[in-house]
Amino acid sequence: MIQPAQHQDISEMLLLLRQLFGIEEDFAFDAEKQRKGLELLLGSPDAIIMVAKEDKTVMAMGTAQLVISTAEGGPSLLIEDVVVRPDRQNLGIGARLLQTLGEWGATKGARRMQLLADRSNAPARGFYQHAGWQQTQLICLRKFHRERNNT
Repeated sequence: MIQPAQHQDISEMLLLLRQLFGIEEDFAFDAEKQRKGLELLLGSPDAIIMVAKEDKTVMAMGTAQLVISTAEGGPSLLIEDVVVRPDRQNLGIGARLLQTLGEWGATKGARRMQLLADRSNAPARGFYQHAGWQQTQLICLRKFHRERNNT
């Protein structure tokens, strides 16, 4: 069953994020930071976390946030943190999560969806391609702000 996450799901979602960040080269798992991020998403009217549950246990999750796209002239949906427990992969859960997140975004007026995938995660990239996602010519860049006491 896929449904919006609740605060009581945070502990299990942290386990999934530990799994995900163990694969991604650009991120390191930090339970305190990830808990704060999940709580912010749960409290935002412009974001949602969907979870797939079996017997009240979280098997998979995905997050989505609305951003304004000048290219689209309206909202766009940024999807992150799509992760399925290894023993539940290849059962269609990830595809249903993406579909559900997309449907939520459409109700909010999102005209397109976008996500980032780790270059070295060939299974994830294959999954997204099979689900109809297209690679763009864009690359992701990032820069961290300095802490005030480090300047």
